[in-house]
Amino acid sequence: MIDWLQHSTGGLLTLAVVSIAVLLLLIIKFKVEPFIALIVVALLVALLAGVPVETLVGSAQKASDSLLEKGFGSILGHITAIIGLGTLLGAILEASGGAQVLMDKLMTAFGEKKAPVAIGLAGLIFGVPVFFDIGIFVLAPLVYVAAKRSGKSIVLFAMPLLAGLSVMHAFMPPHPGPVAAAGLLKVSLGWIIIMGLAVAIPSWFVGGVLYSYWIGKRINVPVPEEMLAAAEAARAENGSGDREPPSLGLVLSIIGLPLVLILAGTFGSILLTKGSRLYSVATFFGTPAVALTISVLLAFWLLGFRRGMTREKVAELSAASLKPVAMILLVVGAGGFFGAVLAATGIGKTLAGELAGLGLPVIALSYVISCVIRIAQGSATVAIVTTAGIVAPVVADLNYSQPQLALVVMAIASGSIIASHVNDGGFWIVSRYFGLSVKETLQSWTVLETILSVVGFTVAALISLVV
Repeated sequence: MIDWLQHSTGGLLTLAVVSIAVLLLLIIKFKVEPFIALIVVALLVALLAGVPVETLVGSAQKASDSLLEKGFGSILGHITAIIGLGTLLGAILEASGGAQVLMDKLMTAFGEKKAPVAIGLAGLIFGVPVFFDIGIFVLAPLVYVAAKRSGKSIVLFAMPLLAGLSVMHAFMPPHPGPVAAAGLLKVSLGWIIIMGLAVAIPSWFVGGVLYSYWIGKRINVPVPEEMLAAAEAARAENGSGDREPPSLGLVLSIIGLPLVLILAGTFGSILLTKGSRLYSVATFFGTPAVALTISVLLAFWLLGFRRGMTREKVAELSAASLKPVAMILLVVGAGGFFGAVLAATGIGKTLAGELAGLGLPVIALSYVISCVIRIAQGSATVAIVTTAGIVAPVVADLNYSQPQLALVVMAIASGSIIASHVNDGGFWIVSRYFGLSVKETLQSWTVLETILSVVGFTVAALISLVV
């Protein structure tokens, strides 16, 4: 039996399927933290596949070359600074009142009749630097006010916002999912940005505009008065109202600067002569950690210190914003270890061989696996990290180009947001913040997420046919 598991195609594929089943069982049934479940399953798979103990965990004298440390270290070395800096950037933009400025300008530009589109665009733009739940916390009060003024259902205004925040969180750096998948599949963040925008914008338009207008007319939920009162209290507590708000140009510049620098580094590596001074400059400033550091420092100065924010307030803001990052990094690191084990055991090559025989595209397999893991356990980040760990050994020997790898990441990210339901924390955040019943949340939010997922994958698959 052991020999069959370790050396036969059927045995290795069985090991892969069972490992995913056990992983989901630990997370769903026994409520084990995902990062612990990933470590446990990876260790068991490695031992069952015959990986030597010293290769797996090293020795008392030296563990740096072990699968455990290299699996964690290789991915965390790539993403830790990016996720941390991105989180700080979102926090200072939120605290400075940048979201209010953005929303006000868009509402003025689009007018009352097209307010849902303006709110959706605010979610799309502000969703680049801020986490999904933080975006809801900051922008939901503005949705309450717009819905109250119009006298229409809150669903009509909430869904475009949620669509914008969701696609940015799923597809765009510096959010943890796409950054982690890019690290595991070894693809440049510049290509992730390009393909992320190519996938996110059509998905947002179909889900956040077309579907949102349709469903907003069919589910009539007025804004509860207590939500409006809470919104006013929160805005007063925030304290940003007693300071002159930042200009829209400044807010957009700080959001866009790291994206522009990273893209310049990516295209510079293609178009410029390697070793030239200009090539070195583009490479340095286009390195994601450097680009984000520059943007964060500018944000701290221009949106913080220059506008009267004290050093103590900035330090407090930074510490509070970074607390949720720890668990994300642990999950991603454990996912990196899981992927390293799958590669070392030969499971990845076996999967690649079977796919070649079936003619099933890797991009389709990636989407299906991500969908299954997402629906089963609820977490988009766990779905992305686990799927990327499974797929990384498969694509390693396929000689995919950077754009092709970026599209595989988009397929994984698309699968990670499908069918948000009661096992997803985001489902309950949406329900609570917008006063929707479980049935109404399923009819609106769950369907919206599924549309974003399907359209995202469809766009990625179509682009993959021509790159």
